[in-house]
Amino acid sequence: MKEHELSLRQDASVISLFTGAGGLDLGLESAGFDVCACVEIDDHCRKTIKLNRPDWLLLEQGDIHEIAPEQLLAEAGRRPGEVKLLAGGPPCQPFSMSANWANRRRGLNDPRARTLNAYLDVVEAVQPQVLLLENVRGIATGGERSGVELLSEGVRRLNETLGTAYNPQVIHLNAAEYGVPQRRERLFVVATIDGRQLELPPPTHGQDPGMSAIRTTWDAIGDLDADVWPEELALKGKWAQLLPSIPEGHNYLWHTSSGGGEPLFGHRTRYWSFLLKLAKTLPSWTIQAAPGPATGPFHWRNRMLSTRELARLQTFPDSYEFVGDRRSAHRQVGNAVPCALAELLGLEIRRQLLGHEHLPAGGSFVPQRRLPVPEPQPTQPVEQQFLSMRGEHAPHPGVGKGPGRARPVRSTD
Repeated sequence: MKEHELSLRQDASVISLFTGAGGLDLGLESAGFDVCACVEIDDHCRKTIKLNRPDWLLLEQGDIHEIAPEQLLAEAGRRPGEVKLLAGGPPCQPFSMSANWANRRRGLNDPRARTLNAYLDVVEAVQPQVLLLENVRGIATGGERSGVELLSEGVRRLNETLGTAYNPQVIHLNAAEYGVPQRRERLFVVATIDGRQLELPPPTHGQDPGMSAIRTTWDAIGDLDADVWPEELALKGKWAQLLPSIPEGHNYLWHTSSGGGEPLFGHRTRYWSFLLKLAKTLPSWTIQAAPGPATGPFHWRNRMLSTRELARLQTFPDSYEFVGDRRSAHRQVGNAVPCALAELLGLEIRRQLLGHEHLPAGGSFVPQRRLPVPEPQPTQPVEQQFLSMRGEHAPHPGVGKGPGRARPVRSTD
């Protein structure tokens, strides 16, 4: 095959919407995709992209609702049908449980669908070969009011108009099963212009024969461990002095009747990440974008995680820098798709759906094993100020019966 013919056949252009700090796009780039245009509204994210990837075309207009899709396509230097992949993850707040309960309207007139409407406008103009949309699991809940159903309804209308055959396929993934040192469950929607489906490869990391070992927090950040850290990482707030009494890999449940500590709380009366601590021998729990002062996961040395540690747990390379203060950097990292997971999906999309050959092996973001692993950090006795809480505490009464039943539900995704 002539060189230019192979180049055309293996074109792997991608337009990125809701780019954030670029985690999804870094993985796609490593898989061989050419990021030809990005759309992102957050100022710190935009500066992060410009600092790390000045060659990516970042549109000046960052609000997808204000962009003419035809102009986006023109700036990307492509015509309808030429872009191989349209990727991105719209903000997750519209797909929270509270949004489903509070809004009774259905279909694409639902205000929650405004972002999906804008996304579908881009699909109509670009007509990509493949769609890849990432979101929280809540986008698939709510029946006819779910984000997935709203997207599917819009895609069906586009198929009737364009003569395409997009058929959204919902994929649930746990990042830890693919080499990410973090238990992070997310949902991906994949659709091809001709209706083909993606066959996801089986997990690559686990305990089964033939698998690589699950990557742990020690694998990811063990070389950054030190007994001295910046003051900004010190814990503050009401519960800061209780964390040292909780062992690695545990949370507040250690101090309930089902744990091994003092009876300070009722079973399941707090959210899971309350006083949650990393364990060196396990993957991290999900890194959240905007945690409260007592929301983990926290470092085994009883402090907050640094920006670099957070980035390692999301498999960002060390060369990648984040613009803004620590809170902004935490939000950028927490909202991102792990680069290793994005690379895996990018390679499978190229291989299965685009028919590309001679692809890289992948796994370039997966941390190497780090052995030996030190013993767990010793715990400390519960301080006197908390001992007055000892006693019999009722467990959570059940779903819909807790103390927050009369208050609107707030999403933690």
